[in-house]
Amino acid sequence: MHGVINLIKRETYLQQIRPFIGKDIIKILTGIRRCGKSVLLEQLYNEINCPDRSLYINFESKKYKSYLTANSLHEYVLEQVGDCKEKFYLFFDEIQEVKHWEEAVNSFRVDFNADIYITGSNAKLLAGELSTYIAGRYVQFEIYPFSFTEFKQINSKYNFNDYLELGGMPFITQISGDKRAIHTYLTDVYDSIILKDVIKRNRIRDVDLLERIITYVLANVGHTFSASSVAKFFKSEQRKVSNDTILNYLRACTDAYLFYRLNRQETKSKKILTVNEKYYVADHGLREAVYGKNIENIDQILENIVYLELMRNGYDVTVGIIDDGREIDFIAVKNNELIYIQVCYYLVEEATKAREFGNLEKINDNYPKYVISMDALDMSRNGIKHLNIEKFLLEHL
Repeated sequence: MHGVINLIKRETYLQQIRPFIGKDIIKILTGIRRCGKSVLLEQLYNEINCPDRSLYINFESKKYKSYLTANSLHEYVLEQVGDCKEKFYLFFDEIQEVKHWEEAVNSFRVDFNADIYITGSNAKLLAGELSTYIAGRYVQFEIYPFSFTEFKQINSKYNFNDYLELGGMPFITQISGDKRAIHTYLTDVYDSIILKDVIKRNRIRDVDLLERIITYVLANVGHTFSASSVAKFFKSEQRKVSNDTILNYLRACTDAYLFYRLNRQETKSKKILTVNEKYYVADHGLREAVYGKNIENIDQILENIVYLELMRNGYDVTVGIIDDGREIDFIAVKNNELIYIQVCYYLVEEATKAREFGNLEKINDNYPKYVISMDALDMSRNGIKHLNIEKFLLEHL
């Protein structure tokens, strides 16, 4: 209908959104470009199934290039709605392409009986500017690339090694037999994110520096670092960069959902530490396409996959810091229930077992503790559960 490939019903997200259908609250779907927001928006359009009282606009289509300002969009929508007094459904895809879009959207909510759904690929633009106009009048749903479960739903022949290599950007499942085509597609997606959602949106002039910072983060996915450590790295390469510039560029990337920043938290005091964060990439397939070395850095990729799975399932996640400075990969909280997670490749070496289980054994509370790895054999011990990563991804905790 709208040129969007309907792959699978993303039921996890639809269940979250359904209670708000028809309610006077704007529904915002956010996430990295090409993660499936458009498909989900169309699935909502089809589920509501009211074509005579619906308007669907994709602002990346040239068909709507005349409506990229608040005033022109407002006039066009009012023409379409006419004198309709019944509920009218508005679907706006990639709304950030419209200048001062938040004014138009707020006006639609006020001017007539509208049920509004929008998608966008910039966190700051959506949450910051919209909240200024209609604080408390919107609800946001963060959409991620395919989980391993969704990846397998497309084709049961897919296995975890395929997912490790390809990642979860939805369109790649349409070209799964051609790895060169997938690499080209993911590279193009990455270029689009950098150009449209980072460089253009933030008016970044030093593109070379931005690319170097992104490469540094991709290399250090799941590793703790600070802006000053990045600055020192560049200094060693005879390039002087301020901490503020690095932080601004990193913020631009997180606003575009390319990276997620994870704070560290003391396990005893629960105090959040404000330095030496970790970053994870929105899709490890993008990392492979633009940086490579996913299999070489498989421990980092497994950690990235587990982090995103926790986020998909509604957990608030931090890095845990024990008294002696050692880390717990993830402290995850949902509905006031807390879990601790360590992630590793294989538990073959005794030193690895001692480290992964030992760190968790140092936490003196009764919350569930897990070690997740590629091992098929259950190595649970001392009340700490060991899970194979595929089992974790398919069955959850």
